[in-house]
Amino acid sequence: MKHAVAAAALTALLVACGSAGGGGGTKVTFNLAWFPQGSLGGVFAAIDQGYYEAEGLSVEPVRGYGGTRTVNEIDQGQWDYGYGDPISVILNRAKNGKTVMVGALNTVWPGGLCYDAGKHSVNGLADLKGLVLGGGATSPIQSLLPVWLERNQLPKEHIKLLKMDPAVVDASLVQGKIDLSDCWAGSNRATVLDLAKAAGREIKWLDYREHGLDMYGNGIVTSAERLSKDPEQVRKFLRATYKGYAFMKDNPAKVVEIMLKRYPELKSDVLTRQVEDMNQLLGDGSGRFDPARMASTAEIIGTAYQVRVPPTDVYSNDYLK
Repeated sequence: MKHAVAAAALTALLVACGSAGGGGGTKVTFNLAWFPQGSLGGVFAAIDQGYYEAEGLSVEPVRGYGGTRTVNEIDQGQWDYGYGDPISVILNRAKNGKTVMVGALNTVWPGGLCYDAGKHSVNGLADLKGLVLGGGATSPIQSLLPVWLERNQLPKEHIKLLKMDPAVVDASLVQGKIDLSDCWAGSNRATVLDLAKAAGREIKWLDYREHGLDMYGNGIVTSAERLSKDPEQVRKFLRATYKGYAFMKDNPAKVVEIMLKRYPELKSDVLTRQVEDMNQLLGDGSGRFDPARMASTAEIIGTAYQVRVPPTDVYSNDYLK
């Protein structure tokens, strides 16, 4: 119940977030794909430090409802930019959408399997046999898990996949109702660790990327129409955003402070861990995509979702200048 009340209060705060944009200039929207969290700290740093304003932009952060919806709404013209992932872009493209990733943030796949180290000893994939993994009904893990297991020469039934309401997955792991949860660095992994600390549990995790899932995660998404109509605005937005992420790398505690000032309902410890995670996921901070790794990303997603989209349709490095 406490978590529901906190979420409601945070939602109320986010309704007013449009009045706290990035100063004067051309107004643009940025969809966060979910509630604000440490992975988006660079955007809030760029607003706070005036980087967008210096580029003639006023950025409004908007609460999102999942990556797929965010990307589709960008394609429909509801938002200018957003925090989106290659799965959502590829699925959008497969249905004749025209979204494009124009900058990498999660330069490696941030997902993994969290487990209670007091109940399970996990030294490798073999130790996951028969364990129950809880995941949201629309979570990427529903489609990626069978492919990931197959790539590791394991049968699809090696892990029992349970569809759950995403709002209860993290708590269910800590309460021992499931053995594994799909947890993400820079995002809900910090929440799981916070819940576990309060319950006296020790949570550890196994990263998918350490076992054959060579993919990009979330980055900055916009529409092909925007690229065509206003490429210079895209360049300005990206310049300011990556300056914000560079600031976050150098000043993680300050970024936590910036976000808590905007959203006091957020927890300092959770934000701090998310920012620390994100600083690792950023790689060199250039935002550039490696063509070979994007090809690997598209191949894995294509196999999981039974779609085929050319990797070069999914991303562009041309606006990172």
